[in-house]
Amino acid sequence: MNQDQVAIYARVSSDQQAEAGTINSQIAALLERVEKDGYHLRDELRFIDDGYSGTTLVRPALERLRDGVAMGEVERLYVHSPDRLARKYAYQALLVDEFQRAGIEIVFVNHALGESAEDQLLLQVQGMIAEYEHAKIIERNRRGKRHAAQAGRVAVLSGAPYGYHYVTKAEGGGEARYEIIPEQAQVVRQIFQWVGIERVSMSEICRRLEQIGAETRGGITTWDRSVVWGMLRNPAYKGMAAFGKTNSGPMRPRLRPHRQGQMHPRQPVSIYETAEDERIYIPVPALIDPALFDAVQEQLAENRQLARQRKRGARYLLQGLLVCAHCGYAYCGRRQRQTLKDGSERVRTYYRCIGNDRHRCGGDRACHTPLIRTELLDQLVWHEVQQLLANGHRLRQEYERRLHTPSRNNENLAAKQAQMTRVRQGISRLIDSYRDGFIQKDEFEPRISRLRQRLTRLETEEQKMMDHISSQQELDLVIRSLEGFAVKVKDGLLEADWQARRHLIRILVKRVELSKEDVHVVFRIPPNLAELDPNDESLQYCWRGVNSSTTILRLIAHSFFQFG
Repeated sequence: MNQDQVAIYARVSSDQQAEAGTINSQIAALLERVEKDGYHLRDELRFIDDGYSGTTLVRPALERLRDGVAMGEVERLYVHSPDRLARKYAYQALLVDEFQRAGIEIVFVNHALGESAEDQLLLQVQGMIAEYEHAKIIERNRRGKRHAAQAGRVAVLSGAPYGYHYVTKAEGGGEARYEIIPEQAQVVRQIFQWVGIERVSMSEICRRLEQIGAETRGGITTWDRSVVWGMLRNPAYKGMAAFGKTNSGPMRPRLRPHRQGQMHPRQPVSIYETAEDERIYIPVPALIDPALFDAVQEQLAENRQLARQRKRGARYLLQGLLVCAHCGYAYCGRRQRQTLKDGSERVRTYYRCIGNDRHRCGGDRACHTPLIRTELLDQLVWHEVQQLLANGHRLRQEYERRLHTPSRNNENLAAKQAQMTRVRQGISRLIDSYRDGFIQKDEFEPRISRLRQRLTRLETEEQKMMDHISSQQELDLVIRSLEGFAVKVKDGLLEADWQARRHLIRILVKRVELSKEDVHVVFRIPPNLAELDPNDESLQYCWRGVNSSTTILRLIAHSFFQFG
């Protein structure tokens, strides 16, 4: 075994554990065991998920570890305990099986992973106990908080909105409470009066707050409309703070990672608003009269009813797919009127990074990327889609490039299986010779041990070859699907109207990343692509379910684009 192909994996679940550094004890134990076994650990083979839930397999470090295992970069893996791999036993079994099929030796610091039935049973019991413990912790925490909320304890709120100071249990002599901040409370009262009495819009409120120099909780004078809207709906200002306004549920599909966020979320859940009758109200000091609060809610409801609905639908070909590579904000379409020398006017459309909006970034621009003409970018992306449909071999090239290994189609699986058959026959003959007394025990044991080690090595190599063949078959399926889809749409590509182009782009393009130097078109290719109907009006939404229902191969096409 290569002494440098040793890796460690560690994980803690919550942000509090991550901030407290509890993962350091895991890492220290792993490093001590690696050193004790006489191996050398490279920095790039330390896979650490700090603050990621064990109830999902989508974790950054775990993804890199699985990629490294598939590429043959790891031969021995150290983990503190099975529940660090995953909290669910099914996920533990999946990962252990995946690593073992790749020939990886897994070492659990707190438990030796053996091959006997008893060892496997112990691993299963540990996995089920970890899953049970996780469910019990969540349930106890939920019931404890709910009981405290029903008793009217402010401590379950864990914080206070704008206008209040949250006094912790330690600071308040064993009981948490809200204390009013006079300066901020005056701002809150002014906002409610503007909406409830003067019926002022959110934008006008933000402008007025900036004019009078009112500071946000962060100490700046630039206010966001969503912040003001959230304040107007918070019942704590009328003296009844709500506990349980939201709960967690299945994760919603995302078009792109959150700005300045991770591709893989720490917690694989989304936040949902609860019904009014499910909330528990806790008395706190009131800042405004309940009648004024109710008047504001009626005004907000009226504003929603009178809001102009967008009946025109999509106006831009790449709407919702563009993201800035510099600041992480999305791009939006922008129309600009220009007056020509002869006095006539013309309208031009651009894609603009919303990071250029000062009101979104505390008064300062987060990005300084220039505008991009919509027709130029639309033409570039459409050309890339056409090239992908016309050249299916690009998928195979990208697939093999990502594996960093040449194609192994010339390897003969039958020859490998023939070697295994001869080794098994040798083992059988050796056993027969020992049984008949032709060889002694001291000769038999080392020879049978070598043959079994060779057989294990051949079985591992055979499994890798079969996995590679399976991957090639899946790749061929994707390419045939793409080719079949290309045949279906070939005649209409050149004459495709705007709506048809938008449908095809929604099917094949995951996102378009823009920087000052170039454009990166990231494709998504579902294996059942040939079954899709390019004339189906619902195809513009089909990409939303692709991640969870099919296996996706992503092809990144790099295209240089000059900004004018």
